[in-house]
Amino acid sequence: MIEIDVAPGQGTNEPLRLLASLEQASHHVLADSIVRIARHGNLLLSQPCDVREHRGEGLEGQVDGISVVAGSRPLVLGSGPLPNWAESGESRYRDTQVLRVFLAIDGRLAAVFTFGDAIREDAPGTVEALRSAGVTRIVMLTGDDGAAAEKVSASLDLDAVFADATPADKVGTVEAEKAAAPTMMVGDGINDAPALAAATVGIAMGARGGTASSEAADVVVLTDRLEPVAEALRIARRTRGIALQSIVVGLGLSGAAMIAAAMGHITPVAGALLQEGIDVAVIVNALRALGDGRLEHDRNGRRS
Repeated sequence: MIEIDVAPGQGTNEPLRLLASLEQASHHVLADSIVRIARHGNLLLSQPCDVREHRGEGLEGQVDGISVVAGSRPLVLGSGPLPNWAESGESRYRDTQVLRVFLAIDGRLAAVFTFGDAIREDAPGTVEALRSAGVTRIVMLTGDDGAAAEKVSASLDLDAVFADATPADKVGTVEAEKAAAPTMMVGDGINDAPALAAATVGIAMGARGGTASSEAADVVVLTDRLEPVAEALRIARRTRGIALQSIVVGLGLSGAAMIAAAMGHITPVAGALLQEGIDVAVIVNALRALGDGRLEHDRNGRRS
């Protein structure tokens, strides 16, 4: 958070406490940050009730019997003018890439919160890990404007950036990418749900609980970190490799045994026992998928 503008005679703690209390019921990715800021300031949060979320605009509800509305200026103020105390902040941030959250308490604007865009701390490492895993094309799909998207993506090794994307635009982009190669989509918002369902593999960041994106995805990451995405790809590829290895080796050994039996080199009883041995060997090899595989990966890396 960059700054809090509050109404005259109003402190910053109570508006922040009410906002964070209300945001506990939100699925927006910013909600976690707001709650963490309030708790870091040792503010005692309350459980909101009668919460109504307006998609892409904000939410409203009751906190300790107080009517609270938080979100965009149109949601909170409608077509009404800004009070004098809020005009300076609006002018100061008019041409900057920030997110402004307006807060009304009992129908009156009480505070305006200004948040700056920032990438997840583990995003650069995750992109690098995906590149190392063989992912050849990584793009960013966002509903933010182009300037904000370019600012966030400047420190990431991306192949393309698609900004101002609506849910339909995201689906169209995913379909176009999928036509060229199998496509994995990672998203954390309600607007990402259609694109997650359209992708070859959809991965939802589900730390905030069971949202529409989690229901539409094939994989749900239950932590607020991106690193598990690269880890999931590594596990999936290793598991697929072990499965293919078991199939090829099992069929090869069984075929060789059948040819030997047809030529009279193996008796029926010996052939049955040999087949059982081949089955057991294939099953044991498949059980390797239960392991982490890191030691094996490290050994292969040292050999290469």
